[in-house]
Amino acid sequence: MKILVINAGSSSLKYQLIDMETEQLMAKGLCERIGIDGHLKHSPLVGGKPVFDQDVPMPTHSEAIAAVIDKLTSAEYGVVSSMAEIDAVGHRVVHGGEKFASSVRIDDAVMAAIKECIPFAPLHNPANITGIEACRAVMGDVPMVAVFDTAFHQTMPGKAYMYALPYDYYAKDGIRRYGFHGTSHRYVSSRCAQLMGKPIEELKIISCHMGNGSSICAINGGKSVDTSMGFTPLVGLPMGTRCGDLDAGVIQFLMNKYGYNIDEVLNILNKKSGVLGVSGVSSDFRDLDNAAAEGNERAALALELFAYWVGKVVGSYVAAMNGVDAIIFTAGVGENSAAMRASIASYFGYLGVEIDPAANAKRGEDIMISTADSKVKVFVIPTNEELVIARDTCEIVG
Repeated sequence: MKILVINAGSSSLKYQLIDMETEQLMAKGLCERIGIDGHLKHSPLVGGKPVFDQDVPMPTHSEAIAAVIDKLTSAEYGVVSSMAEIDAVGHRVVHGGEKFASSVRIDDAVMAAIKECIPFAPLHNPANITGIEACRAVMGDVPMVAVFDTAFHQTMPGKAYMYALPYDYYAKDGIRRYGFHGTSHRYVSSRCAQLMGKPIEELKIISCHMGNGSSICAINGGKSVDTSMGFTPLVGLPMGTRCGDLDAGVIQFLMNKYGYNIDEVLNILNKKSGVLGVSGVSSDFRDLDNAAAEGNERAALALELFAYWVGKVVGSYVAAMNGVDAIIFTAGVGENSAAMRASIASYFGYLGVEIDPAANAKRGEDIMISTADSKVKVFVIPTNEELVIARDTCEIVG
């Protein structure tokens, strides 16, 4: 079975085609500037075909999907002979609210439910819906599956997901902690159990997904029991441009002093804060490393702030689970910054963690970076959300 995985944004669309018999990645690509002019980079990964990297008119997502199908099936760039070889499509959907605790085959009722969740993710769900509708328009009756970022966290107990607000706001409006990056946390925790040679049901794992957007998840017996993001992806750790946890009184103070409206304040909190706001340099941790090495004190502070928060949240999740067997670093920063991993791990001395510097220096592979005698094992595991989406799609459709 060959599965096309789609991750649609408001003006972009990422895709991968995976052969599920071997879980081999056959092709991947990115459509950009949809609705503006359009550009497609398509990379065949089997058959020795060349990369296509050119402008393609894409007034809507439908033209983008049509361009993807054209390249996947073309004689020059293709990896399949016709669209008939694509058995199903798996779509990343950011928010499923409380409606979806697992991936589901898409039908009209599911589409209606995804649309009902738009108020929870107004920047993401509409783009995901557009991608689904575009695929339906171009691909007809090919089966499609929705895989939700929030679904993995639906196992959290009430004590973890409830906010201490008047209960009616939860009962009537669904205001609670939902969490995100669930597909990533699910993949790396499962892979961690494999690397440890133990059933995931017997393990307490803390997964640190650290990139421009970052979240931490406490996973007990394979189930999410707490996570750092909340009602929106704004809270938890300080991130690339997002502030993370913040006293709500700060919002009122800024509005009163500077005359901001709520949209202006949220723009500051989402796009001008985090390590960018603290450093004044960049939201890219590589830029911060370089600036700190050159003596930029604010860049150094931003890095220290991030490491401190990760260490602090991990510690709270050790308490929440009454122990931990393994800690995972994943995503852009988690997978690539040995210095940040070492800085964070310096907070884990009370857990008996010992880091192997040689192992920690490696990149791009599943690896244990703690020493053999470390009481808690620490891993770097590159995430693979697309493979999770493809596996779910294959299981549901198959």
